[in-house]
Amino acid sequence: MALNMHSLLKLALICSFLPTISPLSLNYPAVFYFGDSNSDTGGLVAGKAFPLIPPNGETYFLEPSGRFCDGRLIIDFLMEAMELPYLNPYLDSVGAPSFETGCNFATGGSTILTANAASTRPFSFNLQLNQFFRFKNRAIALLSEDKELQKYLPSEDYFKQGLYMFDIGQNDLDAAFYSSTSEEQVLSLIPKLLSGLKYGMKRLYEAGARNFWIHNTGPFGCLPRIIATFGKNASNLDELGCVISHNRAANVFNMNLHDICLKFLAQLPEANCTFVDIYSIKLNLIANYSLYGFQQPLAACCGYGGPPLNFDNRIACGVTKNLNGSIVTANSCNNTAEYINWDGNHYTEAANRFVADLILTGNYSDSLHLVNTPLILT
Repeated sequence: MALNMHSLLKLALICSFLPTISPLSLNYPAVFYFGDSNSDTGGLVAGKAFPLIPPNGETYFLEPSGRFCDGRLIIDFLMEAMELPYLNPYLDSVGAPSFETGCNFATGGSTILTANAASTRPFSFNLQLNQFFRFKNRAIALLSEDKELQKYLPSEDYFKQGLYMFDIGQNDLDAAFYSSTSEEQVLSLIPKLLSGLKYGMKRLYEAGARNFWIHNTGPFGCLPRIIATFGKNASNLDELGCVISHNRAANVFNMNLHDICLKFLAQLPEANCTFVDIYSIKLNLIANYSLYGFQQPLAACCGYGGPPLNFDNRIACGVTKNLNGSIVTANSCNNTAEYINWDGNHYTEAANRFVADLILTGNYSDSLHLVNTPLILT
């Protein structure tokens, strides 16, 4: 009887969170973004002088823009929908960038787990948070001294009313498959990852953040690099040609991430949280690519090696080098709009636009908030 009562109480709590499925209306004065290369608008290039060369940026910016893409990212299209300027990276100080409507802390290669001395990418989630708090404190202090800086820095109200966006965790899972001896070891890491993410969100909440937007992780088992490395045995691949273990790990991560959002809201009832199912959008695109006007679901547009993946881990997009005695170049494809994947690891602008358009329909998003209820479970 006690178990049944607990089940009823748990059901009542779950039902108190109402998901809103309708076209999203994004009306925020500023955006603060935390993530990895899927959302990096120039952080890694500025922070580590990462050599991101042509043809990166060729489709929209007509030159490398600090993005691992031929053009715009999902975040760029979302900023357009909000009628806000593209986010400038926190680490880029050249050109007097404006941060009035937000700042991008997302940096290529970033992880939820804190980077160690051996990490090639030091800008982990905890460091991004520390960068944010310094940014916020410095902005408020400067604005108190000179109001004219409002055209460059967000006001204190913008920090309270702004949208806090997260797209991070894929690199943790990705790296774990290279260092672990089994899929079970990778899955055992997930609670630690989600604990770190929840802790960071709580720090932001305690500092005044109330509007949270979380992307779950995509089907990274469908990336050419992952397929080339872990898909050599056909039994490791699903019917789409994607690596089963990696997508399974992404699904486990995503299910638990959604639960974390619910618990986060139960503990912090003033928060609003939009949970976006990036995984389903991207998998749908890959599975039904021809219906959406694409011709290549898995192959990299900018790469080397030809079909089926056009990817060689020894040579990055745009690079020319000697491979096996021959000088070769990882060139871009003729029409980037026909490809979902850009460089073996990231999506093309055409694919990013598709994903952003579906996000904005609201059909893949749960806008969660806590309805008045006296029930709190521990």
